[in-house]
Amino acid sequence: MRNSRINFKKKEDAHRINGNIRAREVRLVGDNVEQGVYSVSEALKMADELELDLVEISPTAEPPVCKIMDYQKFLYQQKKKQKEAKAKSVKVVVKEIRFGPQTDDHDFNFKLKHAKNFLEEGSKVKAYVFFKGRSILFKEQGEVLLLRFATELEDIAKVDQLPQLEGKKMIMMLSAKKAPVKTAAPKPAEAKTLKKEAEKSDQLD
Repeated sequence: MRNSRINFKKKEDAHRINGNIRAREVRLVGDNVEQGVYSVSEALKMADELELDLVEISPTAEPPVCKIMDYQKFLYQQKKKQKEAKAKSVKVVVKEIRFGPQTDDHDFNFKLKHAKNFLEEGSKVKAYVFFKGRSILFKEQGEVLLLRFATELEDIAKVDQLPQLEGKKMIMMLSAKKAPVKTAAPKPAEAKTLKKEAEKSDQLD
């Protein structure tokens, strides 16, 4: 009997299972069965014998494709994979640096230092000049300031977006440059061999 198996379809479940499968015939696939077309009653009986669930994995096929499996275990593995993928995905952090069009050198250098720290942490930097009231007349000055900022950071950062006026803000986006790949130094034994070969070459010359 299927009393121990799942016989209902939850809203969050993406598949019809067991008694919720509506088709009269299904195509069974998988390693644990003889693949082919069966009536639903036959397929359910086979699932019963294996103490597993009949799961509809391709409802639009003709006939629908089903697989016999432990559905609870399948759901658990799917959630585990999603969790692992989420953990591996890199979360991009954007740090903001705000300037005024009349920013002095002291304030500029202070914010430059912060930007370097953010970039070294792997964060993106959104640097912008905020124009308040009539200071929008100095938008060219704001652009020059941002380009100077980018120049000061060019050793460790690349410009993703050049200064662009958006409303009362002129925005520039920066991200950290990838560190250059270091060439591995030859191991002591390899270095010794190379030295001997060089000595032989000198003798031949």
